[in-house]
Amino acid sequence: MCDLNQVATGEGAMEKVAFTQMKDGTKEDYAFLNEHETEYAAGTADRLLDAMVELDASLSGYQVTRLGHSTQSATRAWRDGADIDWLVATLLHDIGDIYAPYNHDEYAAAILRPFVREQCAWCVETHGDFQMIYYGHHVGADPNKRDQHRESPYFDDCVAFCENWDQASFDPDYPDLPLDFFAPMVREVFARTAHDPAVTRPGVREPLSDAKLAIARAAAEREARAG
Repeated sequence: MCDLNQVATGEGAMEKVAFTQMKDGTKEDYAFLNEHETEYAAGTADRLLDAMVELDASLSGYQVTRLGHSTQSATRAWRDGADIDWLVATLLHDIGDIYAPYNHDEYAAAILRPFVREQCAWCVETHGDFQMIYYGHHVGADPNKRDQHRESPYFDDCVAFCENWDQASFDPDYPDLPLDFFAPMVREVFARTAHDPAVTRPGVREPLSDAKLAIARAAAEREARAG
């Protein structure tokens, strides 16, 4: 007979799997884990936004913090009329600086790849190589390191990403938008179905800028300031 008190209190419900080796897990164990992992994954966007705040405590020496660089880069993308994939990828492009200082670009791309267009993830993954054009000759590195990627259909996109949004965004006087402005976009992107081909769109290129959208956004900013 069913014990109603047990049902009401949840007694007997699985709280942890019983196995200590994955090979011993049951179908029920993995159904339980999948449910919990899905629930946990739903909070990815907010954890990333929290991690962005930690960028303020990362490498110093620049005229802006890493968080300031990230929001400034994303603001430039916003004002150029970039779409949401470009905006979120640009905002998060340096999120690996804290935990992966020697391959921060690959770290950030791994986070983004299931949820944004392949074009954007590729540019984030390789932007470290492309940035060498600006300073490689000063540090004994190859300034033409980006040339190894010339066969990629996204080569010119990464050139523009670095030139217009990344390398230009160390200006303490630039009026960038706050992290909270971009937070809804991050949540929207990370609410997508991971690895959905309709999202990752392999081989598809979208422009980094949209002149009409840039004009509309500029007008909205002016209106917000005036209001």
